[in-house]
Amino acid sequence: MSLIQTISINTDTIIGESELEDRLHGNRPLRIKLGVDPTRPDLTFGHLVVFNKLRQFQAMGHEAILIIGDFTTLIGDPSGRSSSRPQLTREEIRTNAETYLDQAFKVLNRDKTTVYYNSEWFDAMNFEDCLKLARKMTVARMLERDDFAKRYAGNTPISIIEFLYPLIQGYDSLKIHADVEIGGTDQLFNMLVGRALQKDAGKQEQAVITMPLLVGLDGSMKMSKSADNYIAFTDSPKEMFGKIMSIPDATMWDYYKLLLEFDEARLEKLQAGHPMDAKKSLASALVGQFHSMEKARHELQQFEQVFSKNKLPDDMPTFTWSELSPDAESNSLVNLMAASQLFESKGAIRRLVEQGGVKIDSEKQNDPNFTLSRNNAATIIQAGKRIFFKLVG
Repeated sequence: MSLIQTISINTDTIIGESELEDRLHGNRPLRIKLGVDPTRPDLTFGHLVVFNKLRQFQAMGHEAILIIGDFTTLIGDPSGRSSSRPQLTREEIRTNAETYLDQAFKVLNRDKTTVYYNSEWFDAMNFEDCLKLARKMTVARMLERDDFAKRYAGNTPISIIEFLYPLIQGYDSLKIHADVEIGGTDQLFNMLVGRALQKDAGKQEQAVITMPLLVGLDGSMKMSKSADNYIAFTDSPKEMFGKIMSIPDATMWDYYKLLLEFDEARLEKLQAGHPMDAKKSLASALVGQFHSMEKARHELQQFEQVFSKNKLPDDMPTFTWSELSPDAESNSLVNLMAASQLFESKGAIRRLVEQGGVKIDSEKQNDPNFTLSRNNAATIIQAGKRIFFKLVG
């Protein structure tokens, strides 16, 4: 297999392929750029798709350039958005960014990765510099972007600062002399702006490689933190295992391909077996990668104990009545569950109860106003397929 064929595995589009092939056979390591914006404190398995590609370049001897977009996060990437992103403060961005590197190096080779924060150069720019950069792009060109075009046609506001985002991302490529930029398919326009800025400056244009977008836990929308359908690098072994087991069967083959990098022959062999066995193997492999195989085996055993043998898990959170209801001897099921902080909101708990997704001591309870009283005996509350906790007097 040629170098370019190897690079093409699990990619969607390569722009500048012939030039990239020539550079791959050159006498210097290439500078491969990936930018991530710290909009939340955790990286997701959606990021793992592009991190795998960056690691592949590292294994071939090239230099990985990881850009933490602490400045671009002030704007908010408009890619794929039907509205403006909420604005974060610098303090919020800094807090989120602190966790990114430790997470990134769960996948990347730390010694072969160069890290930049793009505030390093943007904080040094003055307004005249910004005007010079803004002159590089026309409104008509910006409206070629599908998401901008839809918002404009639908009279949905687009701020001028959102128009600047692709220019700022593209300027990163110019600043670090990127040979290749990788990202999801939704980043294609932004990465092409980088090529345009490099060409305008008389520099060699970067090749652009887009990766497929990973579908989230719902099996339909792309995995994203804003859609809350994601698996995070920082999820506990139990959370990670349980979330993977919850994805639709049809979705898991993309996870095998994009996250574990299985080829078609290995996928066909798996697809010939039982989907449940394949999903258990997927969950075990990913938990093993981010935690340990010992923890993966433990979570597999716990899963089988609960779902195959209808037994309770050995390990579950335990709360005292005083912790969940310090001021009352009786309380509603919804209030007690919310006080455990194991759930997103009271509204989500209420819907789960009404839909028959909650059991008290193995008995289904669909009345969210059901009242429990302090009891010296332990009460087991099960919510959905993954959450169990024990309430003791």
